[in-house]
Amino acid sequence: MMRAAWARIRILVGVGILVVLLWRLGSDAFVDGLRRIDAAALLAALALGVITTVFSAWRWCLVARGLGLRLPLGQAVADYYRSLFLNAALPGGILGDVHRAVRHGQDAGDVGRGVRAVVLERTAGQVVLIGVGVAVLFASPSPALHDVRSLVAPGAVLAFAVAAAIVVAAAVGLRLAPGASRVRRAVGSALVESREGLFGRESLPGVAVSSAAVLAGHLATFLLAARVAGSAAPAVELLPLMVLALLAMALPLNVGGWGPREGVTAWAFGAAGLGATQGLTVAVVYGVLTFVASLPGAGVLAGRWLAGLRPQRPEFEFEERVLAESGAAHRGA
Repeated sequence: MMRAAWARIRILVGVGILVVLLWRLGSDAFVDGLRRIDAAALLAALALGVITTVFSAWRWCLVARGLGLRLPLGQAVADYYRSLFLNAALPGGILGDVHRAVRHGQDAGDVGRGVRAVVLERTAGQVVLIGVGVAVLFASPSPALHDVRSLVAPGAVLAFAVAAAIVVAAAVGLRLAPGASRVRRAVGSALVESREGLFGRESLPGVAVSSAAVLAGHLATFLLAARVAGSAAPAVELLPLMVLALLAMALPLNVGGWGPREGVTAWAFGAAGLGATQGLTVAVVYGVLTFVASLPGAGVLAGRWLAGLRPQRPEFEFEERVLAESGAAHRGA
C-alpha cells in the first residue's frame, strides 16, 4: 500500500508542476516548442541518442561483468533502448529500468544480482552528474545562481562525505566475521559488489569514461533544444542552467520525465534573465527530442513481441521433420 501510495504521489507532483506552469506561463511555451521542432532537429536528437545509449549500455556491461554476469554489448544496447522508451512512455520514469533489471536477471539466472547491476550502473551515472553539476554551479560566476549555491552547498558536502565513506569502504573491502549480523552481511555484500562492479581494475576506467560521455551527450541534446527553441545565449551561460535541469530530472517526481525538469528550467532561465517562458520552451523541446531519441526502443519492443509470436526455429524444423517422416510412412504403407 505504501509503495502504491508513493507511486501516486510522484505522479500527482509531476502533474501538479505542469499544471502550475500552464497556469502561470500559459500554453504558448508548449505550443511554440512543438512548432519549432523540425526534421533536422529530430535527426540530430536520434544521432545523439545513439551515442548516449551505446555508452550507457557499455557502462551496464562493465558493471554486470564485474558482478559476474554475462551481458553482450549488442543485447545491452537493445535492452537499454527498450528501457529508455518505457521510461519515457510510462509514468514514474523508472519502470523501464526495473524491467531491464529483472529481465536480465532472469536471463542470467540471478534476478537479485541483475537488479543490483542496474542499480549500480544508474548510480554511477548519477554520481558523475552530481559531481559535475556541483562543480559547474560553484564555478559559474552567474549571480542568478547565488541562492542555488547556498542551498546546494550543505547537501553537497554531506553527499560527498557519505560517498567518500562508501568508496573507501568499498575499495578496502569489508571483512565479515563468521557471526556477523544479517544487516552487516547485507551491507558488506553491497560494498563488495560496488567495489567489483564500479571500482574494479577493469571496470572503473570504462565506467568513468562512459558516464562522462553520457553526460556530455545529454548536455549536447539540451544545447540543441535551446537552439531549436530560439535561445541565442552562449553555451557557457547555458551550461549551469542545463545542469540544473538534468539534476531536476533525477528527482523521482515526474510523469515520463515531465514535471520537475520543466519547473526548474523555467525558474533557472527566469533567474538568469533569459525569461521563464523561454526556459519552459527549451524544456518542452528537450522532452520531445529525448522521447524521439528513445523511439528505437519501441522497435525493439515490437520486434521482441513479434519474435515471441513466431515458433522457435528448432521446433519448426522438428515439426517439418515429423511431417516429412509421417508422409513417407504413409506413402510406404
